[in-house]
Amino acid sequence: MKVAIASDHGAVSGHFGHCEGFTVYTLEEKKIKNEEFVANPGHRPGFLPNYLNEIGVKLVIAGGIGAGAIEIFNDKGIEVIMGITGSNKEVIKNYLEGKLVSGGSVCQEHSHAGNCGEH
Repeated sequence: MKVAIASDHGAVSGHFGHCEGFTVYTLEEKKIKNEEFVANPGHRPGFLPNYLNEIGVKLVIAGGIGAGAIEIFNDKGIEVIMGITGSNKEVIKNYLEGKLVSGGSVCQEHSHAGNCGEH
């Protein structure tokens, strides 16, 4: 299974669409088999959820994320855990231990300037 963490400088990004990139972990039997960083190919409505689906991601972890992106992920059967902060290594460890809980930071139509971390 592939997990993508919206990332800025090794930590969970405050806003999914405007992150520096995605730290993508390949997991097998609750262990990390591979870790790679994929630069954000650009923020356009609907693009990133489809892009992450194409590279095989089944779970996305982010700080804040828009309702439109969540809807596309849901349509593709991709789980979203939002409202997360901390270093990527700490977050993936917490996920593997079953300790990661979605906090519910849904960004509303980009009218939230300053409320989703770095957006």
